Amino acid sequence: MAINRVNCLLTALLLAGNHWVQAQQAHVNLDWNPQKNTQNLLPFGANVISPDVHDDHTITFRLKAPEAKQVMLTGGPLLLALNAKDPIPFQKNADGLWSLTVGPIKPDIYVYKFVIDGVQVVDPNNTLTGFNDQPGYSNVVVQGDGPAYYDAKAVPHGAVTCHIYHSDVLNGEREMYVYTPPGYSSKKKYPVLYLMGGSGELASGWSLDGRANFIADNLLAEGKMVPMLIAMPNNQVVHRSDPAHTEKTFRLLEDELKKQIVPFMDKTYSTRADRTGRALAGLSMGGRHTQLVGLTNLDMFSSFAILSAGDLETETVSATFLNDPKANQKVDYLLVGQGTGEVETIGKRAVALHEALQKHNIRHDYYVGGEGAHDWGTWRHLLYYRLLPNLWRNK
Repeated sequence: MAINRVNCLLTALLLAGNHWVQAQQAHVNLDWNPQKNTQNLLPFGANVISPDVHDDHTITFRLKAPEAKQVMLTGGPLLLALNAKDPIPFQKNADGLWSLTVGPIKPDIYVYKFVIDGVQVVDPNNTLTGFNDQPGYSNVVVQGDGPAYYDAKAVPHGAVTCHIYHSDVLNGEREMYVYTPPGYSSKKKYPVLYLMGGSGELASGWSLDGRANFIADNLLAEGKMVPMLIAMPNNQVVHRSDPAHTEKTFRLLEDELKKQIVPFMDKTYSTRADRTGRALAGLSMGGRHTQLVGLTNLDMFSSFAILSAGDLETETVSATFLNDPKANQKVDYLLVGQGTGEVETIGKRAVALHEALQKHNIRHDYYVGGEGAHDWGTWRHLLYYRLLPNLWRNK
């Protein structure tokens, strides 16, 4: 099995087009306030400063587009923070410069796009451009008074390694990112969290947008987390727009986990190679994978986190698990979590799962928190405040 190891800095450069390392203004370090305009310098290759994040937590967006007829700001996470339901229009001056100032909003990282004459595009002057298996997007970092829980702090840091392996299940080359905690030693045995993304995500999503490695570093430094490995595989096993996606994806992912991903981790790293040393978690589509694959493989995993996911027909799709009289003995930890802004919409799936678990008296942790909806603001929050601190605490 071929292995290609690339350190996390090089990986970010290759996969994300300088996603984090070459950001706004004088971003030469892993700054926690990369878009604060401290020197009034244009980002490399830009013609205006955008976004410009002010100390009062307002943001100014700019676009030089003299021929444009209309420019608007959109993006679910940012509009949610602004309590706006519709895209927000810019104003144009005589020189063809469009600008918009919004806020203040709470410190966090927000996804947004511009709508230029009806076409959604990234902010062409923002160097924090998202990269995934979907059209591009821009990120704006609204800083607080210091580094946030998801920022790189002056603490011991683990490593993120990108592995390239051949999958006989999917007949191709696959990638998986693995976080090893500070001081990782082959003389110790570590539990493994298998952490999956959602529709349109790549294996790099949890480290780039999710900041999983920085979150783990900070929790370990705070003494709030058990040292563990975090395997972040690509759980896209069927094209998301394939009309037979639902029929194909769960069987293929189950085979990929059993025959490729878990054996790879147990061979490559010093793991606790038994069910009590393995947790399976995912957001959105990855949460459905966790429910419909993980909960049917209790001989392989004993802890689970279903984030911003579930199933309205949980009584049917998870009947075997729900009616297992020994379910509570087999599960060490089960988290069902979502953001406050999605409960009344897509979050009804998580509510249905929670209520089914309650009905069958299956112990679980149901948590709704954070300021976000179905977005990375929620998933970073769930990772830091709920999932990582609660894994293997009693083992």
